[in-house]
Amino acid sequence: MTKSAKEYNLQNYFIYLLALSSGFCIMGVELLAGRILAPFFGSSVHIWGSIITVFMLSLSLGYLLGGKLSTRSASLQHFGVIFIVAALMLLPIANMSPWLMEIIFLAIEDARYGSLAASMALFFIPTIFLGMLSPYAVRLLVKSSHESGQVAGKLYFVSTLGSALGTIMTSFYLVLWFNINQIIYSFCSLLACLGVFAVLLSKSKLRNKIAASHA
Repeated sequence: MTKSAKEYNLQNYFIYLLALSSGFCIMGVELLAGRILAPFFGSSVHIWGSIITVFMLSLSLGYLLGGKLSTRSASLQHFGVIFIVAALMLLPIANMSPWLMEIIFLAIEDARYGSLAASMALFFIPTIFLGMLSPYAVRLLVKSSHESGQVAGKLYFVSTLGSALGTIMTSFYLVLWFNINQIIYSFCSLLACLGVFAVLLSKSKLRNKIAASHA
């Protein structure tokens, strides 16, 4: 196997790792949403209906935007930037949730619509960015049209596996070991570190190509 082929395979494995991590964080945040809203709106089926609706809607928009964005000079560097932005968008969940929940709770008497408004305010935008990651990853991995279905299947398998791991780890362990803000900060740190590494890896490959062209 040539050096370029090895680098290509390593990059692909890294992209799958990024997809796994994004799926992990999406479900981790969704589970934490229930605990964030519970002190103000309770934990009935209406509240979980609001949370799931907001996450499904924002993920669908994220998939759409990520697919469109991937058609415009997709690169590992841009992919890393999306990770970094997603990490930054998650920060307000930890920093703003107490007072924002209180404002919405006092303004909207019906817990159904109050929980829906609170879910939109806190989770809609960050989940859009998290949703952009999977379709963008597919674009980076697909090199020819005949392999697109297989690549998409593998990618969504890995992403969904990450979601399953995020669900079990967050619900069984993380909520017992840490408070909500610490978990959110951990997700932000994970996404940001992976994003920075992706940007640095992309720049390193670009420098190597330039050096090889001048050799």
